[in-house]
Amino acid sequence: MLLLWRSRCLGRALGRSLRALRQGNCTLARCSLSGVAGSQGLAYMNSRKLVVNSSSVFTVRYFRTTAVRRDDVVTVNTPAFAESVTEGDVRWEKAVGDTVAEDEVVCEIETDKTSVQVPAPAAGVIEALLVPDGGKVEGGTPLFKLRKTGAAPAKAKPAAAPPPPPAAPEPVAAAAPPPAAAPVPTTMPPVPPVSIQPIDSKPVSAVKPAAAPAAAPPGEAVPSKGARSEHRVKMNRMRQRIAQRLKEAQNTCAMLTTFNEIDMSNIREMRAVHKDPFLKKHNLKLGFMSAFVKAAAFALQDQPVVNAVIDDTTKEIVYRDYVDISVAVATPRGLVVPVVRNVENMNFADIERAIYELGEKARKNELAIEDMDGGTFTISNGGVFGSLFGTPIINPPQSAILGMHAIFDRPVAVGGKIEVRPMMYVALTYDHRLIDGREAVTFLRKIKAAVEDPRVLLLDL
Repeated sequence: MLLLWRSRCLGRALGRSLRALRQGNCTLARCSLSGVAGSQGLAYMNSRKLVVNSSSVFTVRYFRTTAVRRDDVVTVNTPAFAESVTEGDVRWEKAVGDTVAEDEVVCEIETDKTSVQVPAPAAGVIEALLVPDGGKVEGGTPLFKLRKTGAAPAKAKPAAAPPPPPAAPEPVAAAAPPPAAAPVPTTMPPVPPVSIQPIDSKPVSAVKPAAAPAAAPPGEAVPSKGARSEHRVKMNRMRQRIAQRLKEAQNTCAMLTTFNEIDMSNIREMRAVHKDPFLKKHNLKLGFMSAFVKAAAFALQDQPVVNAVIDDTTKEIVYRDYVDISVAVATPRGLVVPVVRNVENMNFADIERAIYELGEKARKNELAIEDMDGGTFTISNGGVFGSLFGTPIINPPQSAILGMHAIFDRPVAVGGKIEVRPMMYVALTYDHRLIDGREAVTFLRKIKAAVEDPRVLLLDL
């Protein structure tokens, strides 16, 4: 009887341990078994003490923890936006059932200024999308559910086609008897008579094959000649915001544009002489943009009113003692203006490096809101697209913008002689409510002098 009771206790203990380990619902399972000979038996089961009249001591103890499932389902929420952004539109990159790796982009949220990527927090399978494609979300809105460690659902493989039935053996035809040998002719055949009438003939070039009409593919309508069609595409948030801000600038600022032209001979020569040593030392290409950015910072310090802005709320003029220049970059999603900060303390290499890094971020759609906030002055280079002349629009709340254009060889008067020089038109659009014509023209001439002769920057002239 004693042996039967002891075997039942052992069976229960081992059965529970095996079930817990097999189901995987316990992160910690510990079983302590010991046997000691004696006159009285004790058993501890689930931390309970049992007295058994036996000749041995037997102990069974369990340590249990909270059950944790291996296949956790987590809900991923919308990340917090910057202070100036309240909502965005969701564009899904993945669908329900797709397997994703950790940090793989699941969706993008298009805001007024940039696109925010939402990565997967862990590897797993997309279980549910909580927001439709194109839906509006705010910070903290649940986006999707992710099963962390679950394997991707196995897609049902198409059933293998049954093997074709074996072809019935064709009946073997009876061997035909060999044909009888034809008699060998002994006389020549008669010659056919020659016709006396002339034979009508045509040159080969006059013979044209009849072209068969091309058959239209099935299910495809053949467009009629001169057909006119149109289609509509919804504007994304960035394009809507750009349109809104440009119209606000036209309605708010008293915009006026002044023009000048710059002889690019000296800066071209400087670039041709020093581009290889510059590339070798800084691992960067020396372009023209750094010269214009540095010249603009030099001119903004000389004419601080161009670097200022009107606060319409308090009716005050805010003068900035720092120079943060926004550089317009065209992307497939729209125009973005990342900011190069504290340009007054930078040299050419620092400016080229900052522009290159911001340009790479813009092309990879990795610009953050912080990269585009602020800015006291903007430079737009339409010359990269071949623009000869243009009037840029102010980027509010700034007060001025410089427009660069393409470089073309033109005949100009130099020292009383006509010479062909590489020339560029530049345009400065400014807010006439704050900046007078004298300051605007002086500012643009300062940029012209610094670009045509970079020694002006060194001598602080």
